[in-house]
Amino acid sequence: MTTEPSRTVEVERKYDVDVETPLPDWSAVPGVDAVSTGEVRALDARYFDTADGALARSGVALRRRTGGPDEGWHVKGPRQGDGRLELGWPLADGDELPDAVADTVSSWTTEPLTPLARIENDRTAYLLTGSDGVVAEFVDDRVRATDLRRGTQREWREWEMELGPAAPADEDGREAFFAAVERAVHAAGGRDASSGSKLARALGF
Repeated sequence: MTTEPSRTVEVERKYDVDVETPLPDWSAVPGVDAVSTGEVRALDARYFDTADGALARSGVALRRRTGGPDEGWHVKGPRQGDGRLELGWPLADGDELPDAVADTVSSWTTEPLTPLARIENDRTAYLLTGSDGVVAEFVDDRVRATDLRRGTQREWREWEMELGPAAPADEDGREAFFAAVERAVHAAGGRDASSGSKLARALGF
């Protein structure tokens, strides 16, 4: 398996939504000319941490996920400004933590890692495109989460909007984009997210 990870900087917003809420109308979002047909993805992720939550305290998440175009091992680093660096490695044989991933998380901890939560997600993904390409990806997630340490199960639906390569590069442009997204989300019946991540919500935070 290659030791060089993929690198992406996630800039996204999350929203809570009821089970029957209709999808938003994106026609008033600047720079968006078309929305793709939804692509259905079945995602299954397991998150890991130390017994005392060393990664979480550092703002880091470690997961192994199957399904979707980026399945593999992922390390999400601490938030920096409006974004968060995500490193990715392809899946190897078996479920053991690959050496390259272990080397990366050793920046935060070398203690044993144990399963923290399982998050199964029925996702439908849509590409919002403009004249220069993909402005953003919008996903409609129906989530089933299990806190593996306590056995607690939770279910919810949420939306995410993540900037793409053709998104505005300047801060003012990004703010205008997300402001228009928020108006469309609220008009459809969505709400600002009550939790910062799926993992946090799976654990009751």
